[in-house]
Amino acid sequence: MSEVLEQEAKAAPAHSARYTRNNPFYSTVTVNDLLTAEGSEKETRHVELTLDDGMTYTPGDAVGIIPENRPEAVEVVLKALGYKGDERVLDHYKVEISLEEALRTRLGIGKLARGCVTQFAKLAPDVDGLKALVGPENKPRAEEYCWGREFVDLVTDFPGVLKNPQELFNVLQRLTPRMYSIASSQAMHKDNVQTTVRVIRYESHGRERQGVASGHLGDRAGVGANMPIFLHANGNFRLPEDTSAPVIMIGPGTGIAPFRAFLEERQAQGAPGDNWLFFGEQRAALDFLYKDQLHEMRKNGVLTHLDTAFSRDQAKKVYVQDRMQEKAAELYRWLERGAYFYVCGDATRMAKDVELALLDVIAKGSNCTLEHANEYLAAMKKQKRYQRDVY
Repeated sequence: MSEVLEQEAKAAPAHSARYTRNNPFYSTVTVNDLLTAEGSEKETRHVELTLDDGMTYTPGDAVGIIPENRPEAVEVVLKALGYKGDERVLDHYKVEISLEEALRTRLGIGKLARGCVTQFAKLAPDVDGLKALVGPENKPRAEEYCWGREFVDLVTDFPGVLKNPQELFNVLQRLTPRMYSIASSQAMHKDNVQTTVRVIRYESHGRERQGVASGHLGDRAGVGANMPIFLHANGNFRLPEDTSAPVIMIGPGTGIAPFRAFLEERQAQGAPGDNWLFFGEQRAALDFLYKDQLHEMRKNGVLTHLDTAFSRDQAKKVYVQDRMQEKAAELYRWLERGAYFYVCGDATRMAKDVELALLDVIAKGSNCTLEHANEYLAAMKKQKRYQRDVY
């Protein structure tokens, strides 16, 4: 989940709030299209989901999607544990269900967490290999073990630890909703919500893996499928109230999602403010998400500037922060005009690199020190003119 979603968000309207993670709306998938072309290293999809009457959202919000673990993953866990799946267990609300249903819809059997290993080890405190993965002194070793592994690997490596299936509710975390930035404006799409999903697939430790929610959307949520969803308000990632204010958006990869929503909203409003989008991906021919729509927006003036960075299309990799540096003088002029600056995407590297590039743009534009640039950026943050939705 993004850092802004983890902060206290403004409450959703009462009629939207009736659907929550514990009481979701069973939406129907109406569109599930592949955005990337054949040959791309990525699988990115555009998904559209129906809304119930009265469900409302604002650009910048997120849609919570409640996935199920794929049947194949459930089957291998049952096999590793030596159960059939028809065993009866009580879920978190003391409702009796089958073990198969619990593993498919209630429990997180995907990415292995240290907490799961610790709880599992409590069931067998004398097993040597497990002992070496528990406690603060063994944290690095435990993190190395968890990397690229899932629950099935743990029970395969340490068989016979679980004595009855109910113990799984003490070992495994709940299967949690995944939050996806909304990629549409309700002013243009009254009865649905849209999002952009990169399907995660990889191999590790000899097993084929996939993201729990993205894999569900990629493989088992075709048109007509039902998905439990809810809307999540995010008051910390919002377009300026002043529709004439310029907007700068940095959204590589699926980070483009909220900016598609922003642009559709500004288009629907007839907002006079200028809009500048920086979009980055690997290859223009394969990975240019929403290319036709963005070019149309550029043509009709909704997008004032569209700058792209396709890292693999030339010998030296080029990223969105490089494009920012190339346009430093004009970017600073926009900031001086009161532009709002938004970043969405990877927190680990991209967002940090973009912030460093922004500080450099400010320092060069104002012909001042980096210390002054930091003060300038701090003032932007205070004015809510610098907003991030990073994960």
